[in-house]
Amino acid sequence: MNLVGTLYVVALSGCAVAALAALIAPPRARLHLAGWCTAEAGAVGAAAGAAAVVAAGPGPSWSAWLPELLPLAGVRLAVDPLGGVFIAVTGVVAVCAAIYGIGYCGHGLDGRVVQSVLPLFVAAMLVVPAAASVSTFLLAWELMAVSSLLLVLAEHRRREAVGRAGLWYAVMTHLGLVTILTGLVAFAAGAGGESFEHLRAAELPPAAKTVVFLATFAGFAAKAGIVPLHVWLPRAHPEAPSHVSALMSAAMVNLGAYGVIRVGLDLLRDGPTWWWLLVLAAGAASALFGILQAVVTSDLKRLLGYSTTENMGLVLVGVGAAGFFAASELPVPAALALAAALLHVVNHAAFKTVLFLSAGSVLHATGTRDLDALGGLRTRMPYTTVVFAVGALCASALPPGNAFVSEWRLLQSLIHALPGSGVAGAVTMPPAVAIIALSAGLAVATFVKAFGVGFLARPRSAEAERAGESSPAMLGAMTLAVAACVALALAPTLVVPALGQAVGAVFPGRDVVNGELALRLNGISGMISPLLIAVALMTAVVAVLGLVRVTATRRVRRAARLWDCGAGPMSARMEYTATSFAEPLQRVFDNVLAPENDVDVTPVKESAYLVERVRFHAQVPDRIEHRLYDPLIAAAAAVGRGARALATGSVHRYLGYGFWTLIAALAVLVVLW
Repeated sequence: MNLVGTLYVVALSGCAVAALAALIAPPRARLHLAGWCTAEAGAVGAAAGAAAVVAAGPGPSWSAWLPELLPLAGVRLAVDPLGGVFIAVTGVVAVCAAIYGIGYCGHGLDGRVVQSVLPLFVAAMLVVPAAASVSTFLLAWELMAVSSLLLVLAEHRRREAVGRAGLWYAVMTHLGLVTILTGLVAFAAGAGGESFEHLRAAELPPAAKTVVFLATFAGFAAKAGIVPLHVWLPRAHPEAPSHVSALMSAAMVNLGAYGVIRVGLDLLRDGPTWWWLLVLAAGAASALFGILQAVVTSDLKRLLGYSTTENMGLVLVGVGAAGFFAASELPVPAALALAAALLHVVNHAAFKTVLFLSAGSVLHATGTRDLDALGGLRTRMPYTTVVFAVGALCASALPPGNAFVSEWRLLQSLIHALPGSGVAGAVTMPPAVAIIALSAGLAVATFVKAFGVGFLARPRSAEAERAGESSPAMLGAMTLAVAACVALALAPTLVVPALGQAVGAVFPGRDVVNGELALRLNGISGMISPLLIAVALMTAVVAVLGLVRVTATRRVRRAARLWDCGAGPMSARMEYTATSFAEPLQRVFDNVLAPENDVDVTPVKESAYLVERVRFHAQVPDRIEHRLYDPLIAAAAAVGRGARALATGSVHRYLGYGFWTLIAALAVLVVLW
């Protein structure tokens, strides 16, 4: 067993030890034992993934077959550079989430179930990218789904909304599992074997390949929160404990993108261009819809959930572009687009971990996620304010944030491929570029709103006035996540060459990603230095502040009361709320968002002219959910009510149902056979 295998086995063993410690340790030690063991397992898993990425060669860095572990098929594992990227990302996020959970779960979430399921969730996410057979992949995928569902339901006794969110998540994730199972089983049947090596060597008819791709893409898109299969995400992420939200948003959803890459680009290969145009269109729609919903919501964690939909949409834009360029025989742009998508996976995991952990600190201190009820946290939670500010800058795709680097590279790969991508590329790439630019602009507005309204100005509720800073464990975990963001923002060249190995695992011999953030395509060159950009910005800020200070000291200072329009001192009710801040943007996109407004006027009793109270209620519902899922749920409920007539309580009728069902099944088998 080599270094990758040793580290990987130690990581999985650490997860098992953490789960066991949570079950048998006494209550006082349970939280710390389980948390630190999970963090150690995550760190070793991250080292295993990093070792697999930097290992030479496009093939697996380590593989194993355990025939006795799973009946009939056994367990096949293989860690290659592509899987290593997702293993490393999962491990780093798990370290931050596990340490954070030690402080966060000390107030009612330290039970055996939650503490034992968390390391199993981490272990499942470490196994999915290493699975090398259909049965192993499906088993790990289901373990990931069930364990995350239990964690989402951790606080179901405290809030009724948790149960509803868990129901949505359970239905959507298992429907996705059914489609993935259908596609992969059909693939294995056509290939004559279930190992990934058999699948790569299979020669399926084009129609069969299309069925496999569409079925698996639907399931993976549901896990990634891609429109219109995203409805579980803005429900489950807000209701889950905050460190679980970070794991789900920064690690689990990435595996949906991994599934699309692994099946579509690696196992199936040579797909038609329309497959990847579909992926690109779904990603672009998700990016735009997700950020539009984020910019108008006032629930902090729901905002971050919709931001996840946006960023995973950007990742799929890169994956779709890579597949399209590969099908169009443009290997260099294909490799660049895939590298940009993988880089955005890494960057999104870093800043989304920061944002969810800092949002959890706000929720822990105030008991509310409503931005309209926050404010004034800068003086009461100064460290959390700085952490959230860093995460917001990184998520806004502005320099020197880390998302700026990956989105810049994605835009460059799309733009530079235009001369040779044909008519389809000329039609699809400009709108994709425009959507990426628009989503970046809306992301700036979204996080300016979240930071400005939530942390600055005056507190707008008693809960915000009583807020206090988080525990040392929570602050330490946030510090680790911020350090990762800063490193990726200032020195992305530490990660980019390693991603070239992962790209080479998908497109052998096409390692076009070097140690510089440079592009040289068809005589066009472009280069970016995030560190120089950061230094230039800092120099400009210092120069402006110095100029202001020098200028101000030459004048005599006078104390004067601020002009308040004669209305007296400003109060918190006069400040911008999240709702009022987003209202102008909401008006611009009214036709897309379809907001609902309701005015309730209560007149004075026995008077037709005097008004006692006017109540205005505005909300922006998820339009896709109302237009698509509400009719489906209503139809299913109607079928269920109609089916009650079949349940008469008669045993003879039930036996008759079984008899005629058996006869019909035999008749179908006779015809098909």
